Amino acid sequence: MSISGINSSLNQLNRAQSMQSQSIQRITAGSKHPSAAYGASDYAIARRMEYNLGGIRQSNVNTQNANAMLNVASGAVSNTISSLSSLRETLINAANGTNQSSDLSALQETVNQTLSQINTNAQASYNGQTLLDGSQTVTVAGIDGYDNVSLGNMSTAGLGLTDSQGNSNINLTDQSSISSALTTVDNALNAALDQATNIGAAQQGMDYQSANYTTMEENLQYSLSVSDDADIAAESVNNASANAQSQMALFAVKQGLQNFSQQMLGTLNNHSRGAAYNMLS
Repeated sequence: MSISGINSSLNQLNRAQSMQSQSIQRITAGSKHPSAAYGASDYAIARRMEYNLGGIRQSNVNTQNANAMLNVASGAVSNTISSLSSLRETLINAANGTNQSSDLSALQETVNQTLSQINTNAQASYNGQTLLDGSQTVTVAGIDGYDNVSLGNMSTAGLGLTDSQGNSNINLTDQSSISSALTTVDNALNAALDQATNIGAAQQGMDYQSANYTTMEENLQYSLSVSDDADIAAESVNNASANAQSQMALFAVKQGLQNFSQQMLGTLNNHSRGAAYNMLS
């Protein structure tokens, strides 16, 4: 085989190995465009889709986490509403003229325990954050901006059941104080119901938003899969074909080098015999 024939076999070997390397990279990356060298525009489009897909996924996670936080707050507010209902029943009981002073004292103790429970409810926390002391706003970050859900002060002070010093505004000393306490409890109940309604509306919106993010993710993932996912079966066939071509080209190169070596050795031997004959003649 001539030098040109060996060079041709080497070129075939390089092409086959290059095709095999590309197939392996596509299979390994699972992508038709593992780098910009495989198609600059298609690579850019696929990476931009992945960028947007990551944002959608995180937005959905943020929405679900915020909803979980609001679930804790909602449960605490529901407990407070139940406590306020019980408190109102206690006040109506106290307003009955059959109660003696000792009965009112016992009912006052029940009131105090209920107020303590309401304060405990207000200390409900999520991930180390107190939710219902009036200091918390739940921020939900998404690809389309930020939503804020404010949580009110559901403590006894925030509901007007105690003063700024923590002294109870619910006193059962006489009919006048009981009547005033009933009004205070009714106002507190309205405030708690407003808070429960606000949280419920925010959660409903988050449920819709999460469903929307899920649909967006599914559609974008499908588009990315169609445009960029490597056909593993086809690439496996290409890899096997390129490997076979590489082996054939390598064999041809070896065979060519062997033949060329034999030709060169024969030429050298003939030259040596001719030189020896000339010396003897």
